[in-house]
Amino acid sequence: MNTLLSIRAINRIIEMAWEDRTPFDAIKFQFGVTEKEVITLMRRELKLSSFKLWRKRVQGRKTKHLKKRAFDEGRFKCTRQRHITHNKISKR
Repeated sequence: MNTLLSIRAINRIIEMAWEDRTPFDAIKFQFGVTEKEVITLMRRELKLSSFKLWRKRVQGRKTKHLKKRAFDEGRFKCTRQRHITHNKISKR
């Protein structure tokens, strides 16, 4: 693994790995860190219980691997997602 990663980069990798819909390929593209290296980093940086929860959730998840995704046309969009202007969510 690239040992020259900054604390900021490590935090961002952890954040991306924790997100269900961010594939490992996106982390590799952005930081040059493979899936195996992400797992090692998560094991090293998280508490054991947090790592076990994350690992259990991620194992076999189709959305974490681009080749396993069912949707081929770009990013996933929730059917409830609306056009949001300037990141402000309208009140219902």
